[in-house]
Amino acid sequence: MTPTEKLKLIMAEQYVSEDGDEYKVELKEGLTDQQIDELAKALPTGQISTEIIALLKFASGFEFYGLEEVTFDGIGQFGFEDFFPNSVQLAGDGFGNYWILDVDKNGNWGNVFYVCHDPAVIVKHSDNLTQFIEHVNDFGKNGNSSNLDIIHEKVVFDIWQKDNGFIELDSARQSNDTTLKNFALSLPDNFVIADLRNKPIRSGFAWGKFGPNIDEAKRHETELIWGIEKLEKKGFLSKLFGRR
Repeated sequence: MTPTEKLKLIMAEQYVSEDGDEYKVELKEGLTDQQIDELAKALPTGQISTEIIALLKFASGFEFYGLEEVTFDGIGQFGFEDFFPNSVQLAGDGFGNYWILDVDKNGNWGNVFYVCHDPAVIVKHSDNLTQFIEHVNDFGKNGNSSNLDIIHEKVVFDIWQKDNGFIELDSARQSNDTTLKNFALSLPDNFVIADLRNKPIRSGFAWGKFGPNIDEAKRHETELIWGIEKLEKKGFLSKLFGRR
């Protein structure tokens, strides 16, 4: 099912807010050919697939209770390029956390991630845009038992507290996985690796576990693999004299 087909499907749904008010999906105006051409310039190949063009012409997004809004045209708005060099900002929760769609170097629209800053965790939220729209529908229907709410309220804390999602560099360098091994060999010795290839939704890693400075983070050119600098903790004398 295409994103447009899924969006049309949930337009017929009726939802009830926490306050007991009924609401429905409210579409945002679609884009013109000229507006779509301008958006495409911000993508790696300068092109947008026919499937996404159809969606953007139908609607540039939609209003939905509990989310600031869902947008399909937020190309290049998110930042965080060390982790997502090309992305589409889809929605925010009003507290500085965002759902973004990763765009690969060939311009393909891929997985949707929930990027949280407190705790500083990245979670694979949906396999694609169609599934994300369904997950928004699920949130409207099922509230705190929905995939969206479980990730927002529970999964991020589980990853931060129990399983930070990292692979030690030595282990990756000895892997039989050539892609992982070669990436690990390209990194300095004080890095760890996060690998979300072929991982199910709700998988993720604690991007801020080693501090807020992520300027040295590395993203694999074509894969969902990241290298994060693991900063050494300084002792009292090192801090005092400015040495490690």
